Amino acid sequence: MSDADWQASGLKRFEAAAIAAIGYPLIALLGRTYRWRDDGVEHLASVAASGRQPILALWHGRILPATLYFRDRGVVAMTSENFDGEWIARIMRRFGYLQSRGSSSRGGRRALLQLTRDMAAGRPAAFTVDGPRGPAYQAQPGAVWLAKATGNPVVPFHVESSPCWTLGSWDRGQVPKPWSRVVMVIGEPLEVPGDADEAAIEVRRAELERRLLALQRRAGDLLSEAGRKP
Repeated sequence: MSDADWQASGLKRFEAAAIAAIGYPLIALLGRTYRWRDDGVEHLASVAASGRQPILALWHGRILPATLYFRDRGVVAMTSENFDGEWIARIMRRFGYLQSRGSSSRGGRRALLQLTRDMAAGRPAAFTVDGPRGPAYQAQPGAVWLAKATGNPVVPFHVESSPCWTLGSWDRGQVPKPWSRVVMVIGEPLEVPGDADEAAIEVRRAELERRLLALQRRAGDLLSEAGRKP
């Protein structure tokens, strides 16, 4: 079903509302059981000290634990205009997020313009850089373009949990089980000059991808280390 088709369907709009109404309290309840460890929070502090806002960058498969970690901070997240994007946006609003609707495949230019305005108003932003359809773990350039346009740095992060459910979706989405250990690893800010050309954008896109994969490995190592402690 296309974006226009589901939006014209009263049944699909009801389904999106129902998923969000059920999903929000369940996710909030799950989140209260998690045992968190974070690493690299000083990188967020350094961005704040510079008088700027972070462009948070993550893999699509870690939306759920990331939503809990960064809740109620006024983060503006790009969410797609398809049916899944609708119920995800509804849940995220209840966790204190704002939305800019669009994706790399539809409405992206409009969403980036809105994010630029939101960041100018002093709000942080968030991107699932391999969304909305993948390929998984391959960064698209949207976050880098936003950094160029706004002067704000991209701050990559990764979340790993154990035990967890792993979905059969393209992004291998991870849902931490009750009382899971959840590790949040935040990386160094990635700067993008305002005069960056296409070649420079590609260099930084590739660097963002490399850093996210490195953070994924570090999060896994910290999670294993935590699991070995009595």
